[in-house]
Parts: sequence; structure tokens; C-alpha cells
Amino acid sequence: MVESIRLRRLRWRLRGAWQWPTFAMATALDAVLVARLPFQGTGGDAVGAVLLVGFMNLLAVAVVAPFLGLALRRRRRDLPFIIARDYAGTALLVAITAALLVGGVAHRSARLGQERDRAAVFLAVHDYVLREEPDFAGGLATMDTRQMEDERYRACVYRAGERHPICFFVNTDQSPAGLVRDTERLPNRS
Repeated sequence: MVESIRLRRLRWRLRGAWQWPTFAMATALDAVLVARLPFQGTGGDAVGAVLLVGFMNLLAVAVVAPFLGLALRRRRRDLPFIIARDYAGTALLVAITAALLVGGVAHRSARLGQERDRAAVFLAVHDYVLREEPDFAGGLATMDTRQMEDERYRACVYRAGERHPICFFVNTDQSPAGLVRDTERLPNRS
């Protein structure tokens, strides 16, 4: 009698012990997705991505999964609560990973567009500085670019030993990018 109860409990534990291995794998995969295929912005560093998705996954497992486990337990009375919670947590972790993947793929074209715009800004400013203001050529590597609105940027280039940069308004909705010199020499950081 005791032996049959132990075997049944072992069977449930083996069937329901997927939440924490899934948590570890999903956290690693989600961190890679957030860093390399971000759903917003241009991505982040690995440590920030691990912290973000670790917190998100832990919140799902600790807060949401017990409630979903209760709902699952109402539908399937044969499941012990711990197993139902484990199933719900595993399903939540998979759903979060799928949502991050879909969001990253959906945002990918916008991110690539921003990268193309930044390359066009650099090329336009680079060509102008080399042609018209060669004294500032040394500052091209540390160009300060700020997006003002869609396809509109302000880029500033500094000369060694000088506080005030030369700045440009760059319009990337045309090819080649349109460039207008800003009369104010205030840095973007102000």
C-alpha cells in the first residue's frame, strides 16, 4: 500500500517537474532574445537582459502561476495543486519566450531602419566635415548623434581642445541624406 502511494507520487513528480528546468532555459534564451533581437529600442547589454527577463520570469512563476494552477486544478481534479501550478508556470514561461520572440521579429525591421538612418547620418556628416571643415575630422569617431523625430537627427562633431562642436540637422528620408548646418554650437547633451 505504501509502496503504491510512493510510486504514484514519484510519477506525478516526474511528470510535473518541468517548471524550474524550463525557468533556467527560458531565462537564458529570453536574455539572448532581449539583447540580440529586442522588442523595443536597439537592444541592451547581457547583464541588463538577464536581470530583466529573470525578474519577469520569476514574477510569472511566483505570482501568476499559482492562480493559473488553481484554474487548471478546477478543470482537472486529478492533478495535485503543486503539479497544476508547475504546469501553469511552465506554460507561462513558454508563452513569455514566444511573446519576446514575436515582439523581436516584429520590431526587427524598425531597428534595422534606425541603424540604416544612423549610418546615413554618419556618412553625410563625415563627407561634409572632410570637405568643408577638415579641422574637425579628428572628432568624427566620437560624433554625438541624437534623434529629434522620425528620420530627423542632430549630429555634433567636436574638435580637440574646443568646448563647442559644429552641429548639423540631418534628414534621412531622402537619399543621400539632407544636411543643414546648425547655427548654434550647443552640444546635444544640453
